[in-house]
Parts: sequence; C-alpha cells; structure tokens
Amino acid sequence: MTLLSSCATTPNPADSSAVSLASNDAVAGAPDLNAPEEIARDIDTPWGLAFLPDGKALVAQRDTGEIQRISPGAKPERVYRVPGVVARGEGGLLGLAVSPKYAEDRYVYAYFTAANDNRIVRFRLDGQPEVIFSGLAKASIHNGGRIAFGPDGMLYVGTGDAGQSNRAQDPANPSGKILRLTPEGRPAPGNPTANSPVYSLGHRNVQGLAWDATGRLFATEFGQNTYDEVNLIQPGRNYGWPVVEGKGNTQGGRYTNPLITWSTQQASPSGLAITANTLYVAALRGERLWTIQIRGDGSLGTPQAQLRDRYGRLRTVAVAADGALWLTTSNTDGRGDVRTGDDRIIRFPAR
Repeated sequence: MTLLSSCATTPNPADSSAVSLASNDAVAGAPDLNAPEEIARDIDTPWGLAFLPDGKALVAQRDTGEIQRISPGAKPERVYRVPGVVARGEGGLLGLAVSPKYAEDRYVYAYFTAANDNRIVRFRLDGQPEVIFSGLAKASIHNGGRIAFGPDGMLYVGTGDAGQSNRAQDPANPSGKILRLTPEGRPAPGNPTANSPVYSLGHRNVQGLAWDATGRLFATEFGQNTYDEVNLIQPGRNYGWPVVEGKGNTQGGRYTNPLITWSTQQASPSGLAITANTLYVAALRGERLWTIQIRGDGSLGTPQAQLRDRYGRLRTVAVAADGALWLTTSNTDGRGDVRTGDDRIIRFPAR
C-alpha cells in the first residue's frame, strides 16, 4: 500500500484478479457455502448482528434505530428501538453485542451515532438504555462501530477516525483505535496504558473483530484509496494510519504491518467471523465473501473469493452456536444496487 511517506510494497496475492475458487466448506464443521437459506428479507440497512443464548439473532437497522429479532422459519420481530440515533451517511445504529452473562444480566450492547458523538449503551429489551461510553468523534464517514466481547469477557470496540486522520495517532483520543472496556464501560484492567481504554492505535476505520481458537484477535479495516487490511491485533501496537496505508515502512518496528491486503475495489472488508480455522470477511464494494485459512503454524493462507457478485454488498458475517454462518447484505445503504427482497439475511449451515 502506499506509504504516505515513501516506500514500495510487495503486492499481496489477494490483490490479483479475483475469481471464485473452491471454498473451504468441505472442512468438517465449516459452513456449507453451497447451501444458502434466506431467513429474512426486506430488512432496512442491517448492520450489527448478535446471537441470544436461545439461538435467535438480534439485528440492528442502521437508519431506523430499530432492533429486529430473527430466527429461521419465523417472521422478523421488532423488539427494541434505541433512542437518540441520528443516522446520517455511514452513521446510525451500528454494532450490537450480547452480554456473555446474558442469562444473568439480560444486557444487550449497542454502538450508535447520536446528535453530537458516537457512543455505546447497554440495555435490557424491556428497559431504558444506559450510556457506558461516549465522546467518540462522529462524522458522515469513518464512524467505526463494531463491538464484540472477547474470550476474556471484556468489550472490544472498533472506532474510526471520523474523517480526521490525526486522531488515529493521538493516544489520548479514542477515535481511530481498538478499545478494550469492562462491561460497565471503564478502561479494562491490563490495558497497555493504565486507566486508558486504548488497546491498539493507528487505525483508519475498524469494521470487524473476531478471535480464533487460540485467542488471537483479528480485525478488518477500510483503507483509503489503495489497500484494505486484515490485522492481527496485539496490545499497544500501532497500525500506522495515516503514516502507512497497507504494508509499508514500519520505521524500525514503530508500526505494525497488516497480514492481508486487498485493493479497495476488491474488498471494503466489513464484518469478520472465524470458524473451522478460517476467517470469513464480508466485502462491501467487492461484493463477495473472502475466506482465509488459518494454517497450523498460525500464519494465514491466500484469500479466496466466494459468492462473488451473488448478493451484492455484504456487511456483516457471524457464526451461530450451531456453527452456521449468517451473512447480511447491505444494498439499501445508499451505495448499492437494490434488488428485490433487499436487504436480506442468508444462513449457511455447518457441515
């Protein structure tokens, strides 16, 4: 990618012309990408998706602030509307997460764009929201928005630079970062800097968060004009934006290079999920699902393009408790070509 100072980079294999190849779904337990099941349609700009303990999914509608409860064979049911959502451009009701102790506390978490900032709330489906983190910069672009609970029970948050790239390198500014919070919204114990929510910095617009079987955290990130990224996230690391876009000069280890890059035409990598030793990356502009094998030594294989141009823009991908892969389209977000039934949610059962 281009270094915004001067440096040449070696193209990633994923930068070459992408053709749908044989998928990884022959692996035992992997989703069967040849057996799609449409489980919901006519959803208004779905963004966040999180599963309840009973297997049903909560789906956030970005522009309406509504949350739908969805399960195979049932009609989507509106179960909540987050108050105060201001949907403009890329902003609105974004990520959702379900408390790992949901059976006890019944909390659902949401990241959304409000009148003056991006913020995180938690609530019960029959109650009022409680703001647990606020003050994230908002704009019509680069609002971040993905939230997920990690294996450690902490809440991880992907934020964007809200169109001002200098925020990403400011350790005192939570924008352009991955944050690690307690379930109450405070800086998590063990963060790289005590009493700071910042887990990693130097991000342009983090869109996907997922952990592999060994507990490694991966994240997807939108590039600017040249390269999109998959990063292995390690505490305290600086991922280079805006000094570096994609792979470039690490300046003696100050910056950490991504593991995978694509051209922005091929990706705009949004949601990220991991199952059966494979990363699944939903691509918006690229209109395909990328699969990337995790090798035995922990390295990543060459990305393979799946479902190319079949469903249009793909926003969110998630793995259910039964191993099925759920995928949401994003053709009604103002940038896609709307097809009959859009937007929809597709389920691919595990083998």
